[in-house]
Amino acid sequence: MSAEPLSIDALLARFRYRPDEETGGVVELAASPVEPEQRPDAEELQLLTFSLGLAEYAVALGTVTEILRARALTEIPRARPPLLGVLNLRGVITPVYDPSLRLGLATAAPVCAGPDCERPPRAARILVVGTGLGPAGLWVSLVRGVQRVHPAALERPAGGPTGGVLGVLQNAEGACTVVDPEWLLR
Repeated sequence: MSAEPLSIDALLARFRYRPDEETGGVVELAASPVEPEQRPDAEELQLLTFSLGLAEYAVALGTVTEILRARALTEIPRARPPLLGVLNLRGVITPVYDPSLRLGLATAAPVCAGPDCERPPRAARILVVGTGLGPAGLWVSLVRGVQRVHPAALERPAGGPTGGVLGVLQNAEGACTVVDPEWLLR
C-alpha cells in the first residue's frame, strides 16, 4: 500500500492555524515543593581589575560591555582632556577617555589620536562601559582580570564615598581602588 504524497495545499492546511483546534484554557502548573537553591555567594561583587601605570583599579563587571585592544583614535579638534578621541564601534561613534587624568595620576593625556599619534602599548586596552548617554571607552594600561569579592571585603572611604571612589580592596598585590566608571568620564 503506497500512500499518495499530499499536495502543497493539503500540507499547508495541516500547518495553518484553525480556531477549532483551540484548547479550553491555560493549565496552571502546581507550585514546586522544592525551594530555590540558596547560594552563599549570591551577594558577591564581580569586579574587573585593571592597571593605570603602577596603580590598580576596578569597576563593576556589569558596567563593562566589552574590552578592546587599544588602537589609534580619531582626533576631535580642540577636545579637552580627559577626552582622547573617538572610535567607530560597529557604527556607533564612541568617545574614549583617559581615566588617569581624572584620578590625578597623570598631568597630560597621551597622544592617541591625530597625526602625532604614537603606537599604543601592546598591553593597553579600551574598556567600553555603558553610560546614561551611551557607550564610552576608558583607556587603561593593562586589564588584570575579574575578581569576585564579598561586599564586606570592600573598605569604604572614611566619611562615605569620596567622588567616584567607591571603596578599596586589599589583596596580595596591594590595594585596589574601586571606582565609578561614569565619574571617570566627567
